Amino acid sequence: MGISVRLLNEGEHVVISTHTHAKALLMPALWLVLVAALVGYTSSMPSGQGRTPALLAIAALGLVLLLWLVVVPFLRWLTTSYTITDRRLITRTGILSRRGHDIPLARVIDVAYEHGLVDRLLGCGTLVLSDASERGQVRLPDIPHVERVHLQLSDLLFSGLPGPAGSRGQQGGTGLGERRSDDGT
Repeated sequence: MGISVRLLNEGEHVVISTHTHAKALLMPALWLVLVAALVGYTSSMPSGQGRTPALLAIAALGLVLLLWLVVVPFLRWLTTSYTITDRRLITRTGILSRRGHDIPLARVIDVAYEHGLVDRLLGCGTLVLSDASERGQVRLPDIPHVERVHLQLSDLLFSGLPGPAGSRGQQGGTGLGERRSDDGT
């Protein structure tokens, strides 16, 4: 679910469009299993006086927990998107009310990424963009294939600059599927 084509300016095209990594769904999946197990266990308890109201209360509590701990995070993940075009970075998020933020790429002065051990194992990381505004940095957490996105964004941003960074971009850039060695070939 990327950005709608009708929201792009004339001549603008999408370079990268992604959601956050599915890592964001690990805790909701764990909660789903845990709540379902607890509700299932308590509903199998021996019958006794007052069992029906207690089962209804447990089922209602389980439903509320599932909505809060599973459905809402899933919808948040589903409705959050990051799109990089040849002109700007576009972020969109929100379930009922939407929020968006656009940063012209001309204002971006630095691109970095961070990923710890778990991020490296799962193939994601945080993309950090420094722009020429008073906010300073924009952090995009849990970007899938963050190193490739970093490289492609760097090529897009700095391909017109003189020197080694500029000459790399004139070789055709890098797609997400392309590999590049450490020496830039």
